[in-house]
Amino acid sequence: MKYSIKQIIGLAIMASVLFVGCGGSGNSDQASDQSSQNNESGLTAFEQENGIGPVTEELDLAEIDEELAKKGQNMFETKCSACHKMDERYVGPQLREITEERTPEYVMNMILNPAEMVKKHPEAKKKLAEFMTPMPNQNLSREEARSIVEFLRYMNENKDTNEI
Repeated sequence: MKYSIKQIIGLAIMASVLFVGCGGSGNSDQASDQSSQNNESGLTAFEQENGIGPVTEELDLAEIDEELAKKGQNMFETKCSACHKMDERYVGPQLREITEERTPEYVMNMILNPAEMVKKHPEAKKKLAEFMTPMPNQNLSREEARSIVEFLRYMNENKDTNEI
């Protein structure tokens, strides 16, 4: 059985068309790759924005509660000020504008669950890489963490002061 060169080329072209046609457009593979890249951390959308920890719902924040902020100031001075300052880099990042950079839920999850945050959350991992000192768990209650967030909100609103 002899085939001419034209027949062989024709068969090769037909085989190529069938191979490409059966292989699909490749979009499903690309979509799958993008999906895995978008969710590379394995976090939910809420966790990506608000951190990982016991705060799993958005907080309903109203006007700053100065009484709660004062409690937060006392808690901050006891538990946080050894490593954090309002306006300068210290052992940890400066915090005056943290409530502009992160959600209150993220700040509370960082306070309440620092080990898992620096292990799993991409932004917390970046901060750990930058400051090289992991934040210790201060064993605060949710209410105590919430008071610190209120203090930080107050400090952000009142940039010319360091206390309430």
